[in-house]
Amino acid sequence: MSKDGAPEAAQIDGRGMQVVVVAASWHRTVMDGLVAGAQRTLDAAGATHRLVRVPGSFELALAAQAAFAAGADAVVALGVIVRGGTPHFEYVSQATTDGLTRVALDAGKPVGFGVLTCDDDAQALDRAGLPGSHEDKGAEAADAALQMVGVLREVRTGR
Repeated sequence: MSKDGAPEAAQIDGRGMQVVVVAASWHRTVMDGLVAGAQRTLDAAGATHRLVRVPGSFELALAAQAAFAAGADAVVALGVIVRGGTPHFEYVSQATTDGLTRVALDAGKPVGFGVLTCDDDAQALDRAGLPGSHEDKGAEAADAALQMVGVLREVRTGR
């Protein structure tokens, strides 16, 4: 399981941080779990946040780019891509990953990557942070985004 070896979530002071959670609309049950996990983490840190829904995972990058243009300090990108019987899975997964990476690098700001790429619905549900799930990838993505705001501030200011 991918949770093996994961670091413990840091205690982060997110006060003053503006975070946009950008979430796809496909697979509503899984997405609701991911969003709830991200929001819990952001609330616990004291970060200001808002939720923006997009049609699917492919559209996450453009919404993340717009969030940064509007002044966000970080974006938490949440989506679910479930493998099917065609190459669509590979194309959408790669485009989503590449797009979010490009947005983060272009903006110089963190994108917490909470896009699940799963073989089936059961795998997605197991990572959604729902009752009975083994992992909470929404919370992990939010935690990573908050940590990276701090890391970038430290690197840029030397403190």
